[in-house]
Amino acid sequence: MYQAGLVLEGGGMKGLYTAGVLDFFLDKDIMFSSVYGVSAGACNMCSYLSKQRGRSLDVNIDYLDNRHYCGARSLLTSGDLFNAEMIYHLIPDYLDPYDNETFQAYEGKAYSVVTNIATGRPEYLRVRDMKTEIDKIRASASMPLVSRAVKIDGKYYLDGALSDSIPLQKSIVDGNRKNVVVMTKEVGFVRQPFRQAALLKARYPRYPKVAELMAKRHETYNAQVEYIERQKETGQAFVIRPQSPNQVGRVEKDVEKLKALYQQGYEDAESCYGRLVEYLEA
Repeated sequence: MYQAGLVLEGGGMKGLYTAGVLDFFLDKDIMFSSVYGVSAGACNMCSYLSKQRGRSLDVNIDYLDNRHYCGARSLLTSGDLFNAEMIYHLIPDYLDPYDNETFQAYEGKAYSVVTNIATGRPEYLRVRDMKTEIDKIRASASMPLVSRAVKIDGKYYLDGALSDSIPLQKSIVDGNRKNVVVMTKEVGFVRQPFRQAALLKARYPRYPKVAELMAKRHETYNAQVEYIERQKETGQAFVIRPQSPNQVGRVEKDVEKLKALYQQGYEDAESCYGRLVEYLEA
């Protein structure tokens, strides 16, 4: 295990890129002492730390035609675009069983990054047991507008990307001198302003911080990318990310596109393997 941080960006179904990278890491037995997962990155973190190669890919594509998995029906009947009961209970408990024993044997620290919608601040929730603490993953992946807020210990949370999309700074503050950052947005991507603040105010009327965070998210995200570039130069970050745009949307149902993105992630990790090991072992 490398004494280093692994930082996993979200991005909805674009997270299949990360799934490919992590499966390459599993093939090479590359593990990290700390992992920070945001949104889809938190979901991918689960199968990586349970060492279930291919599970993230399977879970993301095997149920796309199931009307209970994702879509308008789920949003209207449950309040979540991605059906929480199916994703966080039916699939890991029965349909594609999760290896919680292997996860619990992981000797490092796993964090699910969430946004406290009362304070507007990010929180980094340590996850030790996926069975009893699965709501920490669900909260991180609960996208604004299309998800209910998730209650944990009396507090309400949404998508970690609202407040800390790529928590490299947190990893460095925690003492990780070396960090591997897996991003889902391509080189040159610049986030644009969000134009639907009124919808967020209507969706979460008691939590104005949600709309406030989204209104300035383009600024905070773009600043984070600049920060990551500076840390690359100082040796505190090694970045793996797509080199060109892809046609996969945040909610994508084209299986071939998803498989291609997964393969791209795997191949990108493979192509930088030598440089990655040199970085981690220097």
